[in-house]
Amino acid sequence: AMYTAESGGYCTDGNREELKTLIENGVSYAADHDLYVIIDWHILSDGNPNTYLDEAKAFFDEMSQKYAHQNHVIYEICNEPNGGTSWAQIKSYAKEVISVIRANDEDAVILVGTPNWSQYVDEAAQDPITEYDNLMYTLHFYAATHKDDLRARLSTAVDAGLPVFVSEYGICDASGNGEIDKNQANQWVELLNQYNISYVAWNLSNKNESSALLSASCHRASGFTKEDLSDSGKWLYGILTGEQPFAAPGADVSGKEDRDTSGNDSGDISGASQSMTAAEGDLEVTAEERNSWEEEGKKVRLYELTIKNVSEHQCTQWAVDLSFQGDITLTDGWNGNYTVQGTSLHITSKDYNGTIPPGGFVSNVGFIVVNEGGLE
Repeated sequence: AMYTAESGGYCTDGNREELKTLIENGVSYAADHDLYVIIDWHILSDGNPNTYLDEAKAFFDEMSQKYAHQNHVIYEICNEPNGGTSWAQIKSYAKEVISVIRANDEDAVILVGTPNWSQYVDEAAQDPITEYDNLMYTLHFYAATHKDDLRARLSTAVDAGLPVFVSEYGICDASGNGEIDKNQANQWVELLNQYNISYVAWNLSNKNESSALLSASCHRASGFTKEDLSDSGKWLYGILTGEQPFAAPGADVSGKEDRDTSGNDSGDISGASQSMTAAEGDLEVTAEERNSWEEEGKKVRLYELTIKNVSEHQCTQWAVDLSFQGDITLTDGWNGNYTVQGTSLHITSKDYNGTIPPGGFVSNVGFIVVNEGGLE
C-alpha cells in the first residue's frame, strides 16, 4: 500500500526512493513465493484521486515499465475515493492512469476504486469504462459494519456484468477495530464464493487492533504458528484452508455471543433499530444505529452518519451535535473529531472530509457509545 497524502506519504513528505524500494522488495518477495502482488496507490485522506493525478501517472508509468512482463503484478490505481468524490470524477482519473499503464503493459489486471471508500460498485456498473480491457472494480467491506445493504450493491453490480475484486476487507467494524462479527463475515464469504470473487484481507500485521491477522503479542517475522494468529487471523486461516467450518449464527465471537438486534433468529443485524434525519442550514444529516449489544450489563451502540450538502455551494467544513437519552461514554470513533459532554456528542470534520460539493455527501462517519436510551 503506497500511501499518498498521509505523513510520510509519497505525495507529501515521504522519501520517494525509499518508498519505491519497499514496493520493489514486495514485488520480488511475492514472485519468490509464487504469489500475486497488488501495487496499491493508497489514496485515503486526499479523498479525490485527481488531487495527485500527475504524480499517479508518473508513478504508474515507472511501475508498469519495470513490471510489464511480470504476470503476478496487479495495479490498484486509487484505493478508497471518498469525501463525496463522484464516479464521474473517478472514471476521468482512471482513464488517464490506465492509458499510461497500457502504453507499457497491454494486459495487466488493473483495479479501479469506486465511490464512498470503494463501496458504490453499482454506480460503476451503470457507467463502466469501455475503452480498455482487463479492468476490475474494487469493493471494500468490514463485516461488523457493512451488511445486507452493501451486499445488495455488490449483487446488483455483478448481475449487471461488472467484474468486481474485493481488494480490502476485515471482519471487524469499519474503524479496523472493535468486535469481530463472524456471522456477517461468513455471509460475505458465501456471497463472494457464489460469484467467484477474489477477496484480500486487511491486514497482515501485529498491530493491536481487531483487523490485524497476527496477535499483538507475536513478534516473529516468519515461522508463524496458529497460536500467533489473532481471532481475525484464525478465522481467515480456517476459511482459506478449510480446516474449520464456518461459524454458525450464535457461535462464540471473541469470547462473546453473536448479538441479534433485528428481532429474528438468523443473526442478521443489518436492520437498524434507530434512524433519524435532520436538516439545518446547508446540511442534511442521517444518523443510523447499525448495531447494539450488551457489555458488562451496559448497552453499547454503533452509529454511522451520512452528511449531505443540500445547498448550491461547496461546504468546506461541518459540525454535528447529537443528543442522547441519558449520559454517554464514547469508546471509539472514526472519520470525525469527537467531544462528549454529558448527554451530548459533538462531531467535527477531519481535514480530509470537511469539503462536500453541492449535492455531495460524506458517509462512514461512525462511532461507538455506551448509552441506554439511544438518540433523542
